[in-house]
Amino acid sequence: MGLNCGIVGLPNVGKSTIFRAITSSPAEAANYPFCTIEPNVGIVEVPDERLTKITNFIKPQKTIPSIVEFVDIAGLVKGASKGEGLGNQFLGHIRQVGAICHVVRCFDDDNIVHVHGKIDPLGDITTINYELCLADLETVQKRKNNLEKMLKSHDKKVKDRAAFTKPLLDKIETALEEGKCARHLQFDEDELEAISDLHLITLKKVLYVCNVDEDALPDGNEYVDKIRELAKEEGSEVVVICGKIESEIADLETPEEKQEFLESIGLEESGLSKMIKAGYKLLDLDTYFTAGEKEVRAWTFHHGAKAPQAAGIIHTDFEKGFIKAEVYHYDDLVKFGSELKVKEAGKLRIEGKEYVVKDGDIMHFRFNV
Repeated sequence: MGLNCGIVGLPNVGKSTIFRAITSSPAEAANYPFCTIEPNVGIVEVPDERLTKITNFIKPQKTIPSIVEFVDIAGLVKGASKGEGLGNQFLGHIRQVGAICHVVRCFDDDNIVHVHGKIDPLGDITTINYELCLADLETVQKRKNNLEKMLKSHDKKVKDRAAFTKPLLDKIETALEEGKCARHLQFDEDELEAISDLHLITLKKVLYVCNVDEDALPDGNEYVDKIRELAKEEGSEVVVICGKIESEIADLETPEEKQEFLESIGLEESGLSKMIKAGYKLLDLDTYFTAGEKEVRAWTFHHGAKAPQAAGIIHTDFEKGFIKAEVYHYDDLVKFGSELKVKEAGKLRIEGKEYVVKDGDIMHFRFNV
C-alpha cells in the first residue's frame, strides 16, 4: 500500500480549500468545477503529542516528526467512468494512492454552487461510489477475459492461479454490478494477494471528511449524522472539519496563535489535525521513535513490521546488518522520567529479528555491515 491519501469528492465540496490548509500549499480554490486538474501533492507532518513529551525527557538538538502524503485529486462527476469531466484521468490518479479521504459537503450556502443543484451528502457519496464501481468493473471484466486463456494454459502454476482467481473475480463482479464496493467483501490474505495487481479503487479504505460550516463545529449537523450512520455500517471513520475555519488557522504564523484561535472557538484540536491522524491510521501506519542528544525523531512503519524492517527505514544497511534492537516504550519513559530509570526498572529489552515493533516503541539498533 502506498504511503499517501487521495482527497476526492464531487466538485465544489471544499477539497482544494482543505488541501491548501492541510499542507499550506497554494492549491487553487475557486467556485467552479474542475479547478484542479493535475493532482497537487503535499507532504504533511503528523501531529504527535508523544514527540513533544519525549523531548521534555531527552533534550535533543533537533526534533523531526513523521510525515504522510496527501494528494488533492480533481472532482469526480457522474459519468466519470465513461470519461466525463476528464474522469479517466482522475480515476487513474485515485488508483495510485494508498487510501481515500472522501470530502463531502455538509453545509448550506447559496453562494457556492453544487454540481447537482442541491445538498445531499449521501447522494454525493453514492454518485462517487457508483463511478468508482463502474471503473473497477471494467478492470475486473478485462481480467476475467484474460483468465480464459490462462485456464487453458499448459503451465500448471498459471492454470492453478487462474482457477483460484476466477471465483474471486466472479464475486467482485457481482458486487460491483450491484453498486457495492469491493472493500465491503471479505477476503483472506491469499485472496488479497491474488487480486492485488488489479489495484481496485473500491478496495481502498475510506475516511469520510464532512466539510461543515462554523455553526456545525464541533459535533456536526443532520448531514453529518447521516454520514456517521453510513460509516458505521461500512466500518469506516468520519472526521468533521470546517474548511473555511481551517484556512483561517493555516494563515496564522505561530503555533501559539493557532492554539489561541482554536480555544476562542471552543476547540482543543483542529479538524485538520484529526484528519491527518486518521489518514495515517487509514494507511495502517504506526510510529516508533529514536531518541538521543542529537535528535528525537519519529519514524513511520507499516503495522506488523518486524525489527529489521523497521531498522531498514532508517537505512538499508541497518536491515542488512541487523543484530539486535534495544527497545522500551514511550509509556515507560513517561512513567519513569528518563532512559536511565527505565533501564533500572528493567523495562529496556533486547529484541531480535522476530520482534514485532509496536506503535510508540523507542528503539536503538545494533547492526554490522
